[in-house]
Order: sequence, then structure tokens, then C-alpha cells
Amino acid sequence: MILNNYNKEDKILLAVDCIIFGFDKEQLKILLVKRDFEPEKGNWSLMGGFLKKEEDLDKAAIRILNHLTGLNNIYMEQVYSFSKVDRDPAERTISVIYYALIDIASHNKELLKQNPIHWFNLKDAPKLIFDHNRMVERAMSRLRKRALNKPIGFELLPEKFTMRQLQKLYEAILDRKLDKRNFINKFNSLDILIKLDEKDMSSSKKGAFLFQFNEKKYNLKVQEGFNFKL
Repeated sequence: MILNNYNKEDKILLAVDCIIFGFDKEQLKILLVKRDFEPEKGNWSLMGGFLKKEEDLDKAAIRILNHLTGLNNIYMEQVYSFSKVDRDPAERTISVIYYALIDIASHNKELLKQNPIHWFNLKDAPKLIFDHNRMVERAMSRLRKRALNKPIGFELLPEKFTMRQLQKLYEAILDRKLDKRNFINKFNSLDILIKLDEKDMSSSKKGAFLFQFNEKKYNLKVQEGFNFKL
């Protein structure tokens, strides 16, 4: 009989924290929750919870996100783990972070039912508990790299969108202004957009043509990747 020594080892909590990014056609936002227990009660936090024995990390992230926001079938990606000994004053806890991408307009009715959560412009977000600000920085770094190597937008934009909205999304993620003509040419070269006969008439009398992503070609580019220098 082989005996194990697991019972001699330290038991450490494993948390999953979800960084939820949304886009409102103009700005990149982050969804935060006001913490309702100590330590740091009343301060703003990422969406988080603990891994259960019967779960893997992905299932835990999906459960936590659904419990706190009511959302299902959301794009999520594991980013990094934080393991400093004193990162959580309550208990030794390792946290694995995920980021999620959602179109705010499509999900806001679900989110408004949940309290106390709130959307903040990423640049105006309050100071977060523990090391959560560092988690957001790490997730943004990953998101920027992804935007330059794989298409971004299917999860963050409405089904139909203007080229201006697509450019605004990339400018929000990359945190810099982009040349309009160069951006349009670069994106058209990817061949993942379908130009519709419809126009968005809200921005001008002339209107702006609406686009959709070609989902099959989009997913192929996600798998293959590209070098999208802007």
C-alpha cells in the first residue's frame, strides 16, 4: 500500500478573480463590485470567489461570473496567477485571474438586476482592494497584445457596428489615436468584415454604413493569428 503525505502539506485557498471589460461604443469600461464583507468592506473589487473541490478553474470562473452578474456564454481567457504570501490579509490565498469581454448594450438589462455592481470608465476606475489594480494592469497588457495578433470586437461590439465604432474600440484598448485611413485599410485587408446596405443615421445626416463580422473568417483569424501593426 502506497501512503501519501498530502495531509502533512499546507492547505492554501485558491481564488478566481474575473476582470470584466465592456465597450459602450465610445469607451472601454470595467465592471466592479462593492465588497460587502471584511477586510476592505465597502471598497471596490473585481468579481471573485473560491475554487470548489469538484471544479476546474474554467468552471469556477464561469460559475463566479454567472453568480455575480447573471451572465452566461461569455468569452473568458485565463491570464495570470498572483501568489504573494501577504496579498490577502484574511488568509493565505492564491488568485488566478481571467478577463471577460462583453458588449454592454446587449447585457446591461441582466447586469442592472445585480447589486451592488457598477460600470466605470477604465481610466476613471476607483482604487481596488488588495492587488486587484495590478491584476487589471496585467489583463490590459494581455488584451493589448491580443488586439495586435488576433481580431478583437466580436465579443465587445453589437452585432452591427460602424467602422468608427470599431476604430474607437481599438483606440480604447491600445490607448492611443489611430489614423483613420490606415486603420480602415488594415482592417479591410483581414477580410473578416461584411459591409451591409444599412446605415447608422444617428451620427450625421449622411449616415455611416454598418458592418458585421464574418464569424467563420473571424474565428479562423483567431486561430491563425496575424501581425496587425497600427
